[in-house]
Amino acid sequence: MDKILFGDNQFFGVNHMSEERARAQAMKFRDTKAIIRVLDIAYDMGIRTFMCTTHERIAEVCDHVRANPKKYEDFKFYPGMPYAHKYANAVTELGMLGALKRFVPGSMVGAAVKGGKAVITRNFLGMMKLLIDAEMKMFAGLSTEVIFLQNVMTDLLLGMNLRDPFIAFSEYVKEKYNAEPGFFTMNLPRLLTLLEECGIENPIICSSINKIGFRMCGGVEAYERAIKEKKFRPIAMSILASGAIRPQEAVDYVCSQTNIRAIVFGASTEAHIRETKELIEWYW
Repeated sequence: MDKILFGDNQFFGVNHMSEERARAQAMKFRDTKAIIRVLDIAYDMGIRTFMCTTHERIAEVCDHVRANPKKYEDFKFYPGMPYAHKYANAVTELGMLGALKRFVPGSMVGAAVKGGKAVITRNFLGMMKLLIDAEMKMFAGLSTEVIFLQNVMTDLLLGMNLRDPFIAFSEYVKEKYNAEPGFFTMNLPRLLTLLEECGIENPIICSSINKIGFRMCGGVEAYERAIKEKKFRPIAMSILASGAIRPQEAVDYVCSQTNIRAIVFGASTEAHIRETKELIEWYW
């Protein structure tokens, strides 16, 4: 795993502190070419891993990378799924079965048969595998070493204290895609405990890690203790606490947590990408 990963929140109007800034970012990147220009800047600086959602426009980025294999020969995607807004909109528009038919790979008839069976029998795990295949279709032929379960699903399952979906997700991405399973969460300490109970060893977990406890359920001390004492591969996100912490102070804190395996950050300008990357390299 690379130590520095590039994220996609800035491309799709995600900002946890300012709706106005989020709207401005969404307008700036309404053209996929603008996204690709920023990715190229990061790539030219040596950042090779793009941690992304499965937003429809990421499919256009994937098409561009596939069309230029020599330019992006060592470029990697770390997809996170499900992209909740996409499914919510589809269910509202098409209904549950209609949404399933839209996203499941293969013929419409095959999708109806598989999807119908999954719904009728309430086979959640079977449906989950179908939807993983649907989400992964856009990444065909590209490097996806780690496939993440997004926190909207991770923390829902965690809150319900369900174990089978975590086990099934882990086994399926390993067997079907030769990838490692990863998990986004807003509750790192509790997720670690549950994954241990599931027998998932040395998991890859991406969570908010910053000195003020922003989006860190359980508190800073519980996170620091887990990072120090537990065997897992932590990826730090939201290290700037959405701008509440100065970059130098934020990076210094995260890099002082000696077992952090990687940091993911998002930026929209060459100056900000360079500044963050150089800070991480300096403190690491």
